[in-house]
Amino acid sequence: MKLFTAENIKLIDELTIKIEQIASIDLMERAATIFFTKFCELFDNSHPIYVFCGPGNNGGDGLAIARMLLQSDYDVKVFLIYRDLLSLDCQLNEDNFLKLFPDKLFKYSTDFVPPIISSTESVIIDGLFGSGLSRSLSGLFFEVAQWINNSGYKVVSIDIPSGMFSEQNILENQYVVNSNHTLTFHFPKLSFFLPEVGNSVGKWQILDIGLDINVINEINTNYFYIDKSLILNKYRRRNRFSHKGTYGHALLIAGSKGMSGSAILSSKAALRSGVGLLTLHSTECNRLICQSSVSELIYSTDKNNDFIVSFPDLKNFTTIGVGCGIGTYSETASMLEKLFSELFSPCIIDADALNIISRNKHFFDLIPENSILTPHPKEFDRLFGFHNSTWSRIQKAREMSIRYKVIIILKGAYTVVIHVDGSCYFNSTGNSGMSTAGSGDVLTGILTSLLSQGYLPLDAALFGVYMHGLAADIALSCQSEESLIASDIIENIGNAFKSLN
Repeated sequence: MKLFTAENIKLIDELTIKIEQIASIDLMERAATIFFTKFCELFDNSHPIYVFCGPGNNGGDGLAIARMLLQSDYDVKVFLIYRDLLSLDCQLNEDNFLKLFPDKLFKYSTDFVPPIISSTESVIIDGLFGSGLSRSLSGLFFEVAQWINNSGYKVVSIDIPSGMFSEQNILENQYVVNSNHTLTFHFPKLSFFLPEVGNSVGKWQILDIGLDINVINEINTNYFYIDKSLILNKYRRRNRFSHKGTYGHALLIAGSKGMSGSAILSSKAALRSGVGLLTLHSTECNRLICQSSVSELIYSTDKNNDFIVSFPDLKNFTTIGVGCGIGTYSETASMLEKLFSELFSPCIIDADALNIISRNKHFFDLIPENSILTPHPKEFDRLFGFHNSTWSRIQKAREMSIRYKVIIILKGAYTVVIHVDGSCYFNSTGNSGMSTAGSGDVLTGILTSLLSQGYLPLDAALFGVYMHGLAADIALSCQSEESLIASDIIENIGNAFKSLN
């Protein structure tokens, strides 16, 4: 699915209006009708409804929705909050509303008088501001938003929570309405995926308001959403007459003294993800526990007992994954530099390998093109400098992916895959239970396996993060987010694959 900035969404609206030869008020009516229908599925007319409308088109949506609810026997009160003029379509909807329900509209342009709400079943509809907001809430609007957040009632936002911007969201004194539900028009907003404000969105649902599909297809964007339909197009189903050689021979360089768990988790994940053969190169001190724990792997022992200083002949391997639990020893750094200088095909780089690179920036020039780097935010900042927001981190990742021709997987609640052309893909699967030790090692194993099987690097990255999150989601059928551990993800990789069939 394509994702768009607020500027492009506005353009899509305008072109739809032009192509369909309708007035903007007609598109607003269409959006309000679809919102109204979904809202009625969530809350019946036993709930008193309080609709807060701002002076722009989001407020116009709110007035139209309130009119439809009143016409369907809902108990509704509307509060129009403004400073000066209303937008044209908001004004038209106010006029239409007043013709039918003049006693249901309360207007505030200076001092806000909070309504007295007696029913605990009351619901607030937030229509103060939409996706075009460009400055923080202040004055009367801040006061209303603060009252909504402190009210304790369920909140449903129209398109986007008021106070939230569509992209970058780090500003001094920024205040955002905290919603339980956000019913968003046609596209999720990019800010929904950002931890700084994402919790304010609540549960979000996309409402198709009939924007012109040809316009959507023609407008270029750098942002996409990884959903099941995209993944099914990437999935390489097995041939009946294939054999283990068909699916590659992967090499994992992982583990050091006390870190055998990283090597075991990544190895198990690689095998569960379908690699034909797997060699684990690790230390002598890890050999017994690794071979006892994963009988299907081939073990290559490093010449050093405690940490990795060498690697086997690379010509035997289809793909290499490196970094899980290897430490940041100077000798290991030398090994990594030599490894990169001898590699001529993409590899997977994670964990301590990333930390070593952060101390040896010239390594970037040695990394093969289309290699996949998998940093979490702190690892990313060690690599590329401190960033005060996820949005700025994503923009930096785009810059670095283009510069070094590598794929960056920026891990988080909505893991982002950044391609070498600067395009960004937000993942749709996963849950907070994945915030546990070893989850990243599992992802490295999955990615190494997929790349070894012949998936193109971008396809491996997209497919890998989706399946990683999907396996964790399936694991919640018998675990909680609190109890989930990395091994649970591995145990459900098979179920994740089965769900695609």
